[in-house]
Amino acid sequence: MLIEMIKSVLFGVVEGITEWLPISSTGHLILVEQFVKLKEVSPEFWGMFQVVIQFGAILAVVLLYWNKIWPITQNKKEAIKPTGVLSYLNKHTMILWAKILVACVPAAVIGVFFDEVFEELFYNPFCIAIALIVFGVAFIVVENFNQKRDNKKLKEANSQITYKDAIMIGIFQLLAAIFPGTSRSGATIIGGLLIGLSRPNAAEFTFYLAIPTMLGASLLKLVKFGFAFTGMELIILLVGMIVSFLVSVVVIKFLMNYIKKHDFKPFGYYRIILGLIVLAYFCFVK
Repeated sequence: MLIEMIKSVLFGVVEGITEWLPISSTGHLILVEQFVKLKEVSPEFWGMFQVVIQFGAILAVVLLYWNKIWPITQNKKEAIKPTGVLSYLNKHTMILWAKILVACVPAAVIGVFFDEVFEELFYNPFCIAIALIVFGVAFIVVENFNQKRDNKKLKEANSQITYKDAIMIGIFQLLAAIFPGTSRSGATIIGGLLIGLSRPNAAEFTFYLAIPTMLGASLLKLVKFGFAFTGMELIILLVGMIVSFLVSVVVIKFLMNYIKKHDFKPFGYYRIILGLIVLAYFCFVK
């Protein structure tokens, strides 16, 4: 039992780091599982675990950005209309949530109907490696393109994101829903950079977008799994989520400080190197 707990902690650390850095959490979890396997769980539980463990990472975003995403306000000047005797809805926050939900539509629609098809076709080391490399190159190309762009025209606030921008980011998120190894945060950040968002704004909107996207994906997996946990499986899942929450808090703070002075190209190079290593291992070693 202790060994399985240690493995769950490891998966939680991997999830907490890779969910927010644009290097693919699902891809890393699948790859780590090739070498570190949970022995006292069913294959169905593992398929659910690698998605639902993200719930801990979601809570980290909620904690860190609570003041920006919570729509209830006591400030009547910022309110849309009263929702109770003392509460009002912050119009700026409600508009932000409307854009977030618009961005979720493409991946939500495709995911509900084709989730199992994509898992069967693309959830394998070869596809993960290709996605790591392709989007690694994309990060380098997009950052080189941005160096030539007029920084004065970059959108520095979420209020500047239009509904058209939100749909475009949602389409990029769809790529991550289809191809493991793409990275949901990586795909949406690339999409944000291409439409003119600043790095901090692209990353922050990606964090917000993760809340309904990952929550919906987690609930969908739980429903399909049927909540039929053994005692061991439940403990493993809870440990993984708690660790992913704690690690995510640290990683999100690190990333937001990092991108104030640096670009995303190092993550691109990391993805390319990792993708090549994965290809070499599964083609010539295993």
